[in-house]
Amino acid sequence: MRALTHRSYAYENGGLPTNERLEFLGDAVLSLVVTDTLYRVHPDLAEGQLAKLRAAVVNARALAGVARGLDLGRFVRLGRGEEGTGGRDKNSILADTLEAVLGAVYIDRGLDAASELIHRLFDPLIEASSNLGAGLDWKTSLQELTATAGIGVPEYGVTEEGPDHEKTFTATARVGGEAYGTGTGRSKKEAEQKAAETAWHAIREQYGSKDEDASTGSAPGARGGAAKGSETKSTGAAVRHQQLAGAQDTGTPNAGSTSGDEPDASGTAEPAPL
Repeated sequence: MRALTHRSYAYENGGLPTNERLEFLGDAVLSLVVTDTLYRVHPDLAEGQLAKLRAAVVNARALAGVARGLDLGRFVRLGRGEEGTGGRDKNSILADTLEAVLGAVYIDRGLDAASELIHRLFDPLIEASSNLGAGLDWKTSLQELTATAGIGVPEYGVTEEGPDHEKTFTATARVGGEAYGTGTGRSKKEAEQKAAETAWHAIREQYGSKDEDASTGSAPGARGGAAKGSETKSTGAAVRHQQLAGAQDTGTPNAGSTSGDEPDASGTAEPAPL
């Protein structure tokens, strides 16, 4: 259970071990695997560009999105106060818990198993980051595209609704007074990025790009050949939910053997084939 134990729960229950050490370890393992993948997939990119690509994949918002796809928030052990403020859906808590789970997989099954799970969960993000263009975020890429098309500078309007602890933001991306995309998110930044992404695709379809190949090239697979992103995306939420079915008892997906090094993080089996 340690991988799923937030500090708020530990403090309210006699100082139980938290998932913070596993989170620290999982962060390092995730960074290593993603860095190695980008290094191999992009042999011609400079260090600075590789660092930006990694940042586009390994960040709290991206990790939280992966965690939501796994329904990980359902299994996190939270204190009553954190629970009452919507902690199960907070980006920071979801991202930290996912890293803790990765750390537990590494402790129980080693780097190969952790790497396999990371590829299954993050290869689609690695592919997507390779399509963002030089800006490596959708707002910058949209601005570059509209400049190339000569249609003006993007502008964003944002509205918000809901209570302070559970606000929803909706952004609209306009260029030359015309709305090209909308997006919603739990922060203004997230909503604007999603709106920019929608607008980028709409404008590119309408106007095309003078640098077609650079704008659309997908990254090859992390371990040679075609990328496995489409295979990963086709996996249903039910399969991912099944991977976590044992989390209430073990702290990680799919119960298995224990590890003497970190006994509370035990119970992770080989990820089920997708």
